[in-house]
Amino acid sequence: MIFLRLIWSYLLIGLFGFGGGYAMLALIENQIVGNGWISGKMFTDIVAVSQMTPGPIGINSATYIGYVAPQSNGYDGWWWGVAGSVLCTLVVVLPSFLLVTYTSHLISRHHDSAAVKGIFAGLRPVVVGLIASAAMLLMNSSNFGTDSYDITCSIIICITAFCLVHFAKIHPILVICIAAVAGVIIF
Repeated sequence: MIFLRLIWSYLLIGLFGFGGGYAMLALIENQIVGNGWISGKMFTDIVAVSQMTPGPIGINSATYIGYVAPQSNGYDGWWWGVAGSVLCTLVVVLPSFLLVTYTSHLISRHHDSAAVKGIFAGLRPVVVGLIASAAMLLMNSSNFGTDSYDITCSIIICITAFCLVHFAKIHPILVICIAAVAGVIIF
């Protein structure tokens, strides 16, 4: 049954996905694309849309996959998608909620402990590595195209967007809109 598979996948993502949305991307892709619920191209589109919408990537992708997966597995009707969205969203948040609720008391009581400091010191480089892994995961032909023209245009749009936000201090939402128009015109 698709709902049990969704619960299991998002329970794993919720339990083992730490360090934020980008750090969780490899795990999310493995669970979602690996189970055949969506294609790799659709996954990169979900990441883009999840970044443009309010909320974390993990929760936004859970909501979307929860809606799409039942319908792609023969459950006709929008209500199955809504049920899947609610289910996946709750399941991906539940482990973090329970862990934070339980450990916040312990961490606040033992925040000066060498063990707690060591745990956080060990987790920092792991999170940086997971974020770097996410960047490499998104550098694929689905995002940049396969021929030199597509790759060149994608790199130019990327560099231009970075410069507009970082140096010209243009609001990111406006840059997203400009990049979308450029994509429509170029591609």
